[in-house]
Amino acid sequence: MSVYTNEDRFSMTAERYLAKHHVLVYIEDSISQLLENRDENPKINPVKILSEYFTALRDGNHTMFREYTFIHQTPHNRASFVKLFWKCYRQIGKKGDLLSIQEYHSLITLLCSDFPFEIVQKTARIILLDDALDCLISFTDFIYAFQTQFYYEEFLDKCLEMYQSMIQTQSSPRNPVVVPSGTDDSKIHMSSHHPGDGVDAMQYFRAVYPLCDRVNYSTPPTEALKEILFNVPRVSFYGFLMAIAKSDAINEHIGRLPPKSEILEGPEAEITSPSVSKSRPSSESSGPVDMNNSNPVAVKAPAAPRSRSVSRTRAPARLAGTGQSSLTSRHRKRVVSSDESTDDSDDDDDTDDD
Repeated sequence: MSVYTNEDRFSMTAERYLAKHHVLVYIEDSISQLLENRDENPKINPVKILSEYFTALRDGNHTMFREYTFIHQTPHNRASFVKLFWKCYRQIGKKGDLLSIQEYHSLITLLCSDFPFEIVQKTARIILLDDALDCLISFTDFIYAFQTQFYYEEFLDKCLEMYQSMIQTQSSPRNPVVVPSGTDDSKIHMSSHHPGDGVDAMQYFRAVYPLCDRVNYSTPPTEALKEILFNVPRVSFYGFLMAIAKSDAINEHIGRLPPKSEILEGPEAEITSPSVSKSRPSSESSGPVDMNNSNPVAVKAPAAPRSRSVSRTRAPARLAGTGQSSLTSRHRKRVVSSDESTDDSDDDDDTDDD
């Protein structure tokens, strides 16, 4: 359970509940798929098909081989797809393999054939400098950054707009910085810092605070943002992204990936594919899958490409409360992973955390 309490569902209006949990999206999708499958096989049992659909939806196994528009449509779908990717490919991390962003995108397209490369590029920018996107990345670094970018995409885009606006304003020291506070009053601050130093962390929190708790897109818990921004004087945008990706509280709030210390535990997964799906699996995936069969088929995760060399990922940023004076540093060093060692890559699996 998340350390941050969600809005009480009993206090919501019916309209807000339907919108927040995207109930109509799943009802429409389930009926649409039922009708398509009935056209192909008139003898199917509608009750059984719908039961399997919502069981897969509950368990988060409903995004395999689905089109990107569906996977991207709801927060539950996005988080479920991130978990699916982790379950299929965590053997990469166990072996200590380091992959390029092109190779990670290839693995993703085995699960969603039309997944855009742009999201993988944005994920890499959380970990690497813009001029080092050709470097290789460890699985652990990638999966948490991917979760951050994909799950909070709209929120991060708006945060970037506000950050760029604040940078442009402080580039002219004579101009006052007007920071929206979510109330009628606005705070005016004369800035004398260089844009390369990032922005004032407290002002940035006041700017992004009105974006929180929206129905039309997902946002991190306000308390988690306070933990990130209240304990540093200044912050860069990529320091902000890295802190979100490394936040255990935010990861627990999303509720799909285990803590970083447990991310590589468990045996190689066999994912159960739901019987109802609009798209077919990629020809590269191993194991036959009959999507019209009423019985789910176990699909073994495709083999990952082997890495070629060691990645130069950005040095991990310390989180709030560790004595770090700023989140503006963007230095790199040659490492295998920010929190793991190749010495543990061949450890036996102790538990199954699925």
